[in-house]
Amino acid sequence: MSEDRILPETLKLDGSADLEAVLAAWHTATVRLEQTHETLRAEVCRLTDELEVKNRELARKNRLADLGQMASHIAHEVRNNLVPVALYLSLLRRRISADPGSLDMLEKIAASFTALDVTVNDLLHFTSDRDPHWQSFPLVKLIEEAYASLAPQLSAQAIKTATKVDGNLCITADRDMLRRAVLNLMFNAIDAMPNGGVLKVSASSGPQGVEIKVADTGEGMSQDTVRRAFEPFYTTKRGGTGLGLAIVYRIAEVHGGQITGENSPKGGAVFALRIPHQAQKAAA
Repeated sequence: MSEDRILPETLKLDGSADLEAVLAAWHTATVRLEQTHETLRAEVCRLTDELEVKNRELARKNRLADLGQMASHIAHEVRNNLVPVALYLSLLRRRISADPGSLDMLEKIAASFTALDVTVNDLLHFTSDRDPHWQSFPLVKLIEEAYASLAPQLSAQAIKTATKVDGNLCITADRDMLRRAVLNLMFNAIDAMPNGGVLKVSASSGPQGVEIKVADTGEGMSQDTVRRAFEPFYTTKRGGTGLGLAIVYRIAEVHGGQITGENSPKGGAVFALRIPHQAQKAAA
């Protein structure tokens, strides 16, 4: 009789232990499933965000390609018509060389055509899709050349310059492209200081590459301008093409680098152009 009483209790104990083991295993599996679900959810979110970024970048490149074809066509048509006009202006200048009043008017007309030629050059640089012609050169000489090109504008607007570039600092890049990028950044800074100021240019070499900074002492940029500064044809300047900074962006891109712009805590805006060392090594 005692064995009959013990057997159900033993079975009850064994069944309880089995149930606890099953519940524990179920709980562990549930926790793992929740963790896996959370991991998958996070990965899906990451991939979705990454896909959106890629789609935006693809859409941007498609827009740029369309804009590039249109701009290239317009630029070539305008340039073809500028050539004979420039010749006629030169001939007219000789005929009225003894008339100061007429010469002054002619120079104003010529200045307008020069501005138009700059616009055409911007369009052509924007549509240029060539690879960089790599070479090593002292950066300070390129910056001095840019200053010389802008001397009339700097003088007319009473803008001083401040340069902090090591004379021994060399960079490997496409010299013509980089000169265009630096000039465009300087043009942008000059436009931000119509009543005078200081154009600041500095450069340094760090672990990630060579960084060139161009800063102004103007009023700074609005948040919308900071966000859209490198968009083609976006401009806050009357009569501007909106291509200057877009060209700098393209030049940075083909060098494997980047360009950023922000407001300086000390006032004005500062743009930083970075050319990575790995691009320079690949070129070598």
